[in-house]
Amino acid sequence: MVATSREVSLRSYRLFAARDPRVLLGIDPEGAWGQRELLGLMAQRCGVSADPRDISGQDVIDPDRTLAALDAFADRLAAVAGRRAPVLLGTGHPHRLLGFYVALAQALSAAGCAVLTPAQGRSVDITTRFGLRTYHLDYVRGVALVREPGAGRAGGETGAHTHSPLPVRVALAAAAEDGGPLPELVIGDHGWACGAGQLGFEAIGPADTDDPALFVGQAEGRVSVAVPLDDAVRSEHYRPLTRYVLNRACLSR
Repeated sequence: MVATSREVSLRSYRLFAARDPRVLLGIDPEGAWGQRELLGLMAQRCGVSADPRDISGQDVIDPDRTLAALDAFADRLAAVAGRRAPVLLGTGHPHRLLGFYVALAQALSAAGCAVLTPAQGRSVDITTRFGLRTYHLDYVRGVALVREPGAGRAGGETGAHTHSPLPVRVALAAAAEDGGPLPELVIGDHGWACGAGQLGFEAIGPADTDDPALFVGQAEGRVSVAVPLDDAVRSEHYRPLTRYVLNRACLSR
């Protein structure tokens, strides 16, 4: 079981089917993707119940599916590390997943990859449930996040939770304006993965049962790897996954 409830997951599938931008995360689906198709996809990729009559309780992720996706995720890291190619990492879940991405950034940097930090300090206007908010793009040990003005010092650990693809668009646009390099791989969750994938960059990242966009992106070829993962547990619980991925990718030090 995961922290996400069945009700929350089903609500996300309904909103995605209605093309609500809050759950599209930057993906522009090519297929019809009604609620039934989404439920079938999530059952296949995550292991949630495919029965539409299951409408309550905690949702589930099949650990075997997570392990298989982590293997594919690690293989993409190994490939980019082998080429010493530039990478971009970003998260909309800094309170939970920042440590996971920082470990990846450090390992890739040690392998000779350029960990890109374009648009440092750039403003990003994001529509939230509280209205339009202006955030600043910042990097913590090579990992991008956004924070509200005055919310902690630059380079500090505190960041804002966001699903928006706008931060990655701003970062990629700045990299292009500066003459590159551009990332060969974008690693992140929510809008970081989907927004980059929609723009044609290879993208990989984790997603919970209420984030169908990454799995649709994978099904349609715009996200390379979507890892089914509970994204709402305490940050220290991701350490075993971090060790597993780095060992599999031969990036452990």
